[in-house]
This record gives sequence, C-alpha cells and structure tokens, in this order.
Amino acid sequence: MPQLPQLILLDLDGTLYIGNQPIPGAIAALAQLRERGIALRFITNTTTKSQGELVAQLRVMGFQLDADELISAAVAATLELRNLQQQAGRPLRIWPLVADAIKTDFTEFIWDENKPDYIVLGDIGDSWDLSLINRLFNVMHNGAELIALHKGRFWQTSEGLKADIGFFVAGLEYVTSKTARILGKPNRDFYQRVLDSANVKAEDALMIGDDIDSDVGGAQLIGIKGCLVKTGKFRQPYFDQSDVKPDYVVASIAELLTAIA
Repeated sequence: MPQLPQLILLDLDGTLYIGNQPIPGAIAALAQLRERGIALRFITNTTTKSQGELVAQLRVMGFQLDADELISAAVAATLELRNLQQQAGRPLRIWPLVADAIKTDFTEFIWDENKPDYIVLGDIGDSWDLSLINRLFNVMHNGAELIALHKGRFWQTSEGLKADIGFFVAGLEYVTSKTARILGKPNRDFYQRVLDSANVKAEDALMIGDDIDSDVGGAQLIGIKGCLVKTGKFRQPYFDQSDVKPDYVVASIAELLTAIA
C-alpha cells in the first residue's frame, strides 16, 4: 500500500474553487484527507485579498481551515522584507504597488514612491498604463530592486483566462537588466517556508494545483511531488507541450485520495 504524504499543499483558485463555487467534491475530499491524519496547507499567489479575507472566503464556501494553515505570497513578502531590513540595519523604504486590500500588510515599513529601496509588486488590476511603467522603470534605473509577489503567466477567471502580472515583471526585468525577487510560487524559498510551517520534509509532501508551471513544476524543484488537476486553468495543449511531468494527474481534487492511496 503506497505511503500517504504527511503534508498536502493546496492551491486555491482553480483547484478548490472557481469564482465562488467549490469544485464538486472538493470539500469532502479535504475532510477525507484530514481523517487520514494528513496535514494541510492552503497556499496562493492571490494578492488581491488579505489573508483574513481569503480564510473567510474559504469558510463561507464550506471549507474548514485554521488561519495559520493559509500561507499567501503577501505573507512571504512581509517575512522577506523583515529579513532584508535586519540585514540592512536600518528601516527600509518600499513602494507597495499592490491591491488596496493587502496594503495594510506592509504598514510596518516606510512608504516612498520616489526613492524606494524595494518595489513590492502585486496584482493591481486595470491600473497599469504606460506612465506607471515608465515611473517603475526610472525608479529601478535609479537603484530600486523589484520584489514580485509572484510571476504568474495567466490565471483562470469566471470570464476565461487572463494574462497575469508575470507579463509586467518580465518586462521590467528586461528593460532594467535586473532580476526580480519572486516570493510566491514557484519560488523555492516560498515552498520551504510552507514545509517549515508543518515541520515536514519535501519528500513527505505533495502539492496539488491547476498550474503545471508554478504549482507542479515549482514544487518538484524542491523535491515535493506534484499533482496536476484538470480544472481551473488546465488546458490540454499546454499540458502536452510542457516539459514538466506531474507525479499524478487527476480530473479534479475529488479524485486525489483514490490516486495516491
């Protein structure tokens, strides 16, 4: 009988739900995993909602979780900035270019849009324009470093696929010849923080997600097995041409326990 993982990492949007509707069977599947004594961590690159809002959203949909079981890219960014501030030995100046809902996560730092040490870049919806891009270019050209909460290529919405902030992160890297610090999936340090939160080794964990690059590929880079679900942003042609080979592929989260047991 296969050894069940000690820890399962769960992507949110597209894996557990789409919009405000749980994937059929998702709530029951998570309950079955808990019954087997498997620890769960809910991880996300979503940067339009605070951790509290995300936990509340999941609970309203019927998912059971403790607040400390959810780890977002914004939480990871705060931890990273604290480390950088300690290394610098002085207060850091940042430009938090993020959704209003998570700006409060960064109030412990000095905000400065003109001469920041770091730009913290997250999802800002339709606020992008050429003027903003040029401001970012000049601030980075004058010394600011870029912290990106993630570098997603695209994401699933109720209206279909949409380009994600990876478009702008990659563009800024190109025009400034700088490399952004990526703090969400597929960053290795992000996955390590999740493992550390449960005191579990990579080989004893399994990542479940609908993004073959960030979810499955990112997890595999650190030694975590990856399971791809055919919901959310999954597209067969993209899967067929990908170099990433998931350890498991299932129709949805509802089939997970059958696949790994």
